[in-house]
Order: sequence, then structure tokens, then C-alpha cells
Amino acid sequence: MFRSPAVPDMAIRCSAIPMPWRTMCRAVAVRSRPRATSISSRSTGAPGWPTKTGPQRGAMRPARRVWPGPNPMTPLSQSGPNSRRRPRCCGITGPGTGLRRRRHDPMTDPMTAQTIHDLLAQQARRYGEAPFVTFKDVAFSFADLDAMSRRAAAGLAAIGVGKGDRVALMIDNCVEYLALWFGLSRLGAVEVPLNTGHRGAVLSHMLRLSKARVIVIEPGLIPTFKEAAADLASPPCMVVRGPVDMDGAVSLDAVMAIEDVPPEVAVAPSDPYAIMFTSGTTGLSKGALMPQGYALNAARQICEATGYGEGDCLYNALPLFHGNAQVLSALPALMAGARTVLCDRFSARRFWDDIRDHRCTAFNYIGTILSVLMKAPESPADRDHGLQVMMGAGAGKGLFEAFEARFGVSLIEGYGMSEIGVPITSDPARKRPGSCGRQTAHYDLMLMGRDGNAIETPDTPGELLVRPKRPNGMMIEYVEMPEKTVEAFRDLWFHTGDLLQRDADGFWFFLDRDKDALRRRGENISSFEVERVINMMPEVVECAVIPVPSDLGEDDVMICVVPRDGAQVSGQAVRAYCQGKMADFMLPRYVRFVPVLPKTATARVEKHKLKSEGVTADTWDAETEDAETGDAETTVEVRA
Repeated sequence: MFRSPAVPDMAIRCSAIPMPWRTMCRAVAVRSRPRATSISSRSTGAPGWPTKTGPQRGAMRPARRVWPGPNPMTPLSQSGPNSRRRPRCCGITGPGTGLRRRRHDPMTDPMTAQTIHDLLAQQARRYGEAPFVTFKDVAFSFADLDAMSRRAAAGLAAIGVGKGDRVALMIDNCVEYLALWFGLSRLGAVEVPLNTGHRGAVLSHMLRLSKARVIVIEPGLIPTFKEAAADLASPPCMVVRGPVDMDGAVSLDAVMAIEDVPPEVAVAPSDPYAIMFTSGTTGLSKGALMPQGYALNAARQICEATGYGEGDCLYNALPLFHGNAQVLSALPALMAGARTVLCDRFSARRFWDDIRDHRCTAFNYIGTILSVLMKAPESPADRDHGLQVMMGAGAGKGLFEAFEARFGVSLIEGYGMSEIGVPITSDPARKRPGSCGRQTAHYDLMLMGRDGNAIETPDTPGELLVRPKRPNGMMIEYVEMPEKTVEAFRDLWFHTGDLLQRDADGFWFFLDRDKDALRRRGENISSFEVERVINMMPEVVECAVIPVPSDLGEDDVMICVVPRDGAQVSGQAVRAYCQGKMADFMLPRYVRFVPVLPKTATARVEKHKLKSEGVTADTWDAETEDAETGDAETTVEVRA
């Protein structure tokens, strides 16, 4: 009999549970862990921080490389995207090309790695000085990144980071981020990626929930961090990516300069490697504790769906603090032995130039990115690139066909969540526009009706339930939220809260979210967290956040506000109050003032009624006001 230490009343008979699910039934596991010996801190005055004395060897000094002979850097033909192409591993190169590629079996070596740092070490041995990641026109080889990750592990161990410790990363896209990610994995420590836009109560909640011992942070975010950590009993120690001019902190350069051999730590596929924060539905954001096996399984699935191979180059412009950029972009590129180009952020203006300059063949998108690229004026150069495959979600019927026809790129749609991976993907050889694809071989799926019974009839909406067929294929738990973990996995199925339907041919279609969350510009937003901030405004009695369809796809944020009697408040004042208290992507675009919110007999806000009314004539629109005052953006930048 298995009994969860976090939920004393929950007992599950393991003999009745399929083997992959025995790992899913752990609620909270407290492991003893050895501590690495701290090193001297005479120069910093901070206990446990590394000493920086004299020139540091082993710091990041990568040289630009020219890879001799036939290699992944060999230029493509300059005559357009559908001319001569380098062979890749499988699938179809693009609409109408007719070129087939050798299929690569992702379950063979080096796909036998059990952890993400094992995978990096295997590929470093296999490819050595071949270029792997390019950042700001500087190329780093497979061996470079592996060496950097070992220095990161040694430096983190020197300041006391050990197996099971949580380390928050609140930095922009850079190669150091990847080195820290793999270095933490080598120690058996847990990465806590934090959105650099978070601040205030949301950031404080994430720091408190994660119990991070260390935070690696950008210098400009230190005031934001200090404010959020002010009420924490034990705030994390700071490692700063830049100059350090304060006591109790150390520079990332000093940590990365440690050349000691990192400690050998036994790390299993079931051990956690990250806490991914997901938007709350009716409460605060939840931290999904992810096992090593999840990351590798997800990367294998992406390689299977896209056919990535050694001749590919993946363009990665999504933020590394998102699982998409890590698990669905960087890790599949590593697994395939491909190159990857890392950008500081997505820019619609430079996207196609970057694709041409770096000879990229693949890219992961979100729905809004396709919409933004389609809004650019048509050009004879629309097909003058080497991009062959784009994988993502959110390309609805109409946009899907139009994008493929205009740019000559093969789109691969999928459905997934941070907690579960990608259980549904489309086959490039068998597409159905508007569909997110068909069930993969790695998951069991079921549609559940409102009555709690399975739906077998085609074209009938229901909530999607998921469970993996392989061990460690999904999250372990929601950290510090055992009741939410049990609720999500009730009946031994993960309840996604999303409404989908399946047609008679097995194609799945996403319909709506059956939960109180929004998605804007690739970011999940908890309506609860936005409402909590606005409800603290003195002029507000209560409010309700609802999604409004955006012209770019996904949602815009609308807030319906009940003002206090006699209060003089405007939509502009509400938005201004929110600034600095939440991430910019959470700021409401629309503000509508109403005398009361519609509610049920049990006092629950009937948001479906507010959604049906939508943007009314008396709704304030931030974008309209910006346009009238001349403050509107003249270019489109999407931070996905």
C-alpha cells in the first residue's frame, strides 16, 4: 500500500496501477542530500560565495569557428527555399518539394540518455568541436557547452548547491542560461525558470513556493527581486549576471570561472530537473515539478514529429524561461545533432533576415507569431529563405493554409501543456487544417463529458484527459499544493481543463479553455492574479477579468470593474495602477465599468455573461488611446 506523506488520507494500492503511473502517484518526496563544501569568501564577505582572485581561467571565451569541409554550416543554394536542400532525417521538406529524407530513429544512440546532462555529454563526445549554438554571431560547439555546464556545476556546488536544491533563473536569453540549465541537472538540482517580466505579489508567490536557495538574476531586475523578496523568511542568495556592487552577492562570471571537477551525483530519470510555473485557474500560479524523463520524452517526440537531423538549424527566439524554448527547441536540436541559433527575443522585423543569414531550417512558433508575420506586406522575397518546417500551436483554419501558401513552409501543429508534454501532433504527410493533429503513441487520451463519463461519439466536445504510457512522462506534482495535485490526477487521469473534440478520422480539434485562464502573446495569465491586484485599488469594489479575442490570435485582457460609490476612476487610471505590480503582458487592454457583476446564487461571477457582451461601446481601449495620443507602437515585437 502506497501512502502519500503529503496527503495522509490518500492511500493508493500500487499493485492496481500501471507501472508508468506508480511514479505519478508520488505527492511529495523529501530526499536527503549531501551538501558540497563551500569555498572561501574573503573577497566578497558573503559566506559560501566564491573568491575572485587574479585572472580567471575557463571563463566563457568562445572563438568564432569556421567548420572546414562539408558540415552543417555549408550554405544553402541562394536561389530560394525550394531549391537544392541539405538532406535531413525524415518527413517532407516543404509544400510541393517532393524530397524525402532518411528517417532517424530517436530511440537509438544518443537517445538512450537518461538525463539532460547525459545527453549533452554524449553529443559533446560525438560531435566535439562542431558548432551547436550561435548567440549574437558567436558560435559555441557541443564541447564548449558541455565544458561550460561542468564549470557551472562546479561553481554552483562551491556555493553550496546540491541535489534537490532549487535555483531560480531570472535572466534573459544567453548561452550562460543553457550552461546553468545543464549544470544544475548535473548536480541533481532543480531549475526554477522565472519570467523576467514578473514582479510584485506574483514574483513573491513564486519565490516563496519554490523555496529557491539561489537566484541568478539580471542586474536591472535586482530592485524588482528585492521588493518581491522583502517578506520572505529566507530570501535566496543572488548570483548577478553582470557587475556586482553589493554585499552578499557574487557575479555569474565568478561562478562560471570555477574549474574544479564537479561532484559526481547520481541522477535518475525520475528525479526532478525543473519547476515550471503554470497560470492558476481559480487561484495562484502552480509550480509543476518536472522529472528528467519528461524533458527527454518531449524532445524525442518533437524529433519524431519533425524529423530533425544533423543538417538542420533551429531558430530559437522564444524566452528560455519557457518550457517551449528549452524542451521543445533547444533539447530536440541537441538530440538531433543539429545547430541552433539563439536570439535575445523574437522580432518580426529581423525574423526573415536572421533565417537567411544563419541558414535556419526550422522554428517553433506560437499562433500570434504567424499572425504577425502574415501582417507584413507581401514581397517577392517571401519564399527566399531556407526555412522548411515550423512547429507550434494556434494556427487556425485559414491562417494555416495562407501561411504555408505564402511562405512555402510546412507547418506542424500540436497540442500540449507544461504538465503533460505534447500528446497530440500532426503528421506533415497527413494534415487537416484547423486540427492540432492526432494522438501520439506515447499517451492515452480520453474525452470526458459533464457527467463524468467517457465520450465515444465523434465531433462531440468534452474535457481532454491524459496519461502517459511511459514512466516519467508527465509532471510529478504541484509543489506545496498536494490538494491540487490530487485534484488534477483524480481517477488516475490528468484533467487538462481544456475542451477538445475528435472527428471520425481521429483528428483532434481544440475548442476552448474550460478554466479561468487567458493566453496573450504566448504567455499564460491567471485571471485571479490580475483581479487580486485590481481589487486592492481603493476606488474598486470588485472586478472580473475575461479574455477578448485578439486580432493577433489568442486573447487580449479585459477587466470589468465595479467602482466604489462616488469614486472618480478611469480606464487609464486602472491600467496605470497595475503597472509595476504585474508583468506588462498581464496589463488590461480593455476596461469596462459596470454597476454590478452578474453572479450565481452561490455568489460565483458568471463570466460567460460578461464574455457574451464582450467589448461594449463604453469600454475603454488602451490601444485606441495610444493611437490618439501618438503613443502607439509603430512596429510589432512579440515576446513569446
